[in-house]
Amino acid sequence: MSPEVTAELAAGVLTVTFRRPERRNALTWDMYEGLVAACERADADPGVRALVVRGEGGRAFAAGTDIGQFRAFTSGADGVAYERRVTAVLDRVRAVGVPTVAAVAGYCVGGGLGIACAADLRIATPGSRFGVPIARTLGNCLSARTLDLMVEALGRPLTADLLLTARMLETEEAARVPGFLHAVVDDLDAGLDALTGRLTTGAPLTIWATKRLLDDRSADDTAVVDRVYGSTDFRTAVAGFGQGGTPSWTGT
Repeated sequence: MSPEVTAELAAGVLTVTFRRPERRNALTWDMYEGLVAACERADADPGVRALVVRGEGGRAFAAGTDIGQFRAFTSGADGVAYERRVTAVLDRVRAVGVPTVAAVAGYCVGGGLGIACAADLRIATPGSRFGVPIARTLGNCLSARTLDLMVEALGRPLTADLLLTARMLETEEAARVPGFLHAVVDDLDAGLDALTGRLTTGAPLTIWATKRLLDDRSADDTAVVDRVYGSTDFRTAVAGFGQGGTPSWTGT
């Protein structure tokens, strides 16, 4: 981790914070790599039950990739390599085995929006803004995979609208997109506490299987279903159902 990105674990929640508020948390490679490192930690540490990504300062989640990252580009091949690198980061976020949450306050732009779309859930404060206005700023393009994540989260018509018109999506409009925002909250910390409280107390294997199969619905699900139904958690919950109380999940 660098000073620009930190990861802190508390109560089962690993919180990744982008820390360049003076630059609206514009993303450097150190920040992208720090996010990937946090994803690796989330999958390696059984004490991590949820992963949250947020930006420091309240003005931005992440205002896209820092323009300085592009100044050394000399050819289209540089752009191909860049988009592939960003795609690898977004795919790593999507592949995390625990639930992932993008907590948005302020600008969520470009690569920041890509990260938010790769997360399982998103919450946002009023006045936040989402978009990829590259048709009026840099004149670059997104990879097919990044577009795929945006279409999955926002739908094709709205994705096309945002990119072709280079406009920004305000929180009020974003909240009307089915499934895009889990909640709009005035207090981001309180909203996160409420959401992660539910995520960290659910059955770990149910959550694991849901994430695994949602990302590959055409896969042979035999091994996944066998693991869940053959678990101690399932047998214990069935035996105790109707007796009151919440099962003590072990993930086994």
